[in-house]
Amino acid sequence: MGYDIERFVGYVNEGLLCCICQGVLKDPLQAPCEHAFCASCIHGWLVYHSNCPEDRQTLNMSMLRPLYRYMRNDLNRLQLHCRNGERGCEMVCSLESVEQHERECEYGWISCTNTGCPVQVERRNLSGHLAACELRSQECPKGCGYTVFNSEDMQHNCIAELRSELVMLRQVFQMMSSVQSLIGAERLLHQELEQEKQELMELKKSLQDCRSTTADGNEKLTSLHSLTRLESVEKKTQGGDSHLKKVLHSSST
Repeated sequence: MGYDIERFVGYVNEGLLCCICQGVLKDPLQAPCEHAFCASCIHGWLVYHSNCPEDRQTLNMSMLRPLYRYMRNDLNRLQLHCRNGERGCEMVCSLESVEQHERECEYGWISCTNTGCPVQVERRNLSGHLAACELRSQECPKGCGYTVFNSEDMQHNCIAELRSELVMLRQVFQMMSSVQSLIGAERLLHQELEQEKQELMELKKSLQDCRSTTADGNEKLTSLHSLTRLESVEKKTQGGDSHLKKVLHSSST
């Protein structure tokens, strides 16, 4: 929906009016046939139609384009009254800057910032409303330091609130102590794990050394066994030679 033409100061070119709502273009888009529309107006139209509302030429969302730059510049330079003029705002500014002004306008409506309060007031009156709002929060006037709502003043019991807060603080302290204990236990487990890893590495090294020593011992044992067999064979050979000599000697005599 476009801007109400009655808000504008001076003449507004017809080319800057929406072909659908006849208001001054807001977030303008242009069809290939050069007819211009407010973005919300043409999007709503194309939900049910597939042509331009002015000349009935084929039109869809993908065919829409931004307004020509020179038309956009003319649009931005238009002067208009603030929408809060009926409540007393006398501001007249360019269309390009009107939205920023209206976001900050002292005559604009704003919701109360207190939780649960449904009241809306003019921005310039907000501070006065907050000072008297029934749902405003404040520090307990009795001196306990607790934050209360104005409507709860009659029911507020300083001693009960302080006791509740003390119980809560004790629970928090207990939780913190438990967390510290868990952190300490985790640190101890981590240290034990690192120690066990170190011991495991040392055991692996010792096992490798034992395997190396065992291999050397096996080689020496094999060599010794071979040497023993060799000596045994030599003795048998020597004994055989002696026996053969005796036989030969007996035969010759």
